[in-house]
Amino acid sequence: MGEESKAPLILSHSNSSVYEDEDLKRKIWIESKLLWHIVGPAIFSRISSYSMNVITQAFAGHLGDTELAAISIVNNVITGFDFGLLLGMASALETLCGQAFGAKKYHMLGIYMQRSWIVLFACCILLLPFYMFAGPLLKLVGQPENVAELSGSLSLWMIPLHFSFAFQFPLQRFLQCQLKTIVIAWVALFALIVHVTVSWLFVYGLKLGVVGTAVTLNISWWTLVLGMFLYTVCGGCPLTWTGFSVEAFSDLWDFIKLSVSSGVMLCLENWYYRILILMTGNMINAEIAVDALSICMTINGWEMMIPLAFFVGTGVRVANELGAGNGKQARFATIVSVTTSLIIGLFFTVLLLIFHDKFGILFSSSKPILDAVDDLSILLALTILLNSVQPVLSGVAVGSGWQGRVAYINITCYYIVGLPLGILMEWIFHQGVMAEKSSRQLET
Repeated sequence: MGEESKAPLILSHSNSSVYEDEDLKRKIWIESKLLWHIVGPAIFSRISSYSMNVITQAFAGHLGDTELAAISIVNNVITGFDFGLLLGMASALETLCGQAFGAKKYHMLGIYMQRSWIVLFACCILLLPFYMFAGPLLKLVGQPENVAELSGSLSLWMIPLHFSFAFQFPLQRFLQCQLKTIVIAWVALFALIVHVTVSWLFVYGLKLGVVGTAVTLNISWWTLVLGMFLYTVCGGCPLTWTGFSVEAFSDLWDFIKLSVSSGVMLCLENWYYRILILMTGNMINAEIAVDALSICMTINGWEMMIPLAFFVGTGVRVANELGAGNGKQARFATIVSVTTSLIIGLFFTVLLLIFHDKFGILFSSSKPILDAVDDLSILLALTILLNSVQPVLSGVAVGSGWQGRVAYINITCYYIVGLPLGILMEWIFHQGVMAEKSSRQLET
């Protein structure tokens, strides 16, 4: 029996004539099942992974306001800058692996992943100075001295986490594109359990303070890497992983160009959030402003894992369908995905408006910070609603290989419109931290 006859099921409507005979309700039901096969486990795994950062900030927040501000800046700015770039560069695999899987060229998925490891690891080395000189850089952009110094110390402890991104992101996309999303979810659950256990042990058991919270992130994220890697190389992907190959070093330049386009597309949005947090360091009562905006962005990021899961699901569905030659079904998959994500976003918007004065207590017991978070809750709710659509459309771009076009759109929206608007509202109209959230909401 040939290799293709042993191949895994591709979630694609290859028999388009049969599919066209279905009524609309059944078409939506079929597409929703295909989509949720990817999105469901992706939501769980992404929320589990992001919850590690939320738990870390919660532990730090109950150690003190300065500790919360420092770990927030390290997580959201220092780590966040390269997180966005590397995550975007790894999304090139959604285009290449997704279309290769749809075209049944299974052996190429392992080659593409190895190329991504090489490119992302080299990028991690180039980005090391951001961690090594974080303290002086944060002072240079106006952060309070005590917060900048503590953030600089913590950033050095985050270097192992930094290198984990180079392996974790390609592994995740490699498995997602062949629809092994349940595996990612189980690994994420195990890593979350490890994170909670180690966080309590390091902070309250061994009394390591805020440094302990940073160390736990290293352990948890490398647990994710090792879990997915062991599954891949120990027989979990017999068709797509055939071992390490020198072929991974060929055609690197073309791969780098697509990776850079993908990285620019995603990191322009991701970096925008980090710049907003840096801008708050120049305000009156900067520590409270940084804490309040960081809490709101953490909540936003937590919920954002759902549309980002739809980003992945849509990218995989579109890439699989295009790889199989089904352009019409790729368009229908897009419509179903956008509609579903928008409905979920509306639900969380209403939920946030109901509990507008309650959610901040997860991160701090300081009344000034809680009041500032409450003031931002309406803008946060609107941002969550609008963000339920944008990532899904980005997933269509990734699945279609249009990363370069979206990069130009992001430059216009975030840096020509959004960022100058935030500066104008803060320094001319003195809207304070409200200006940062308003500019984000308007440009979305």
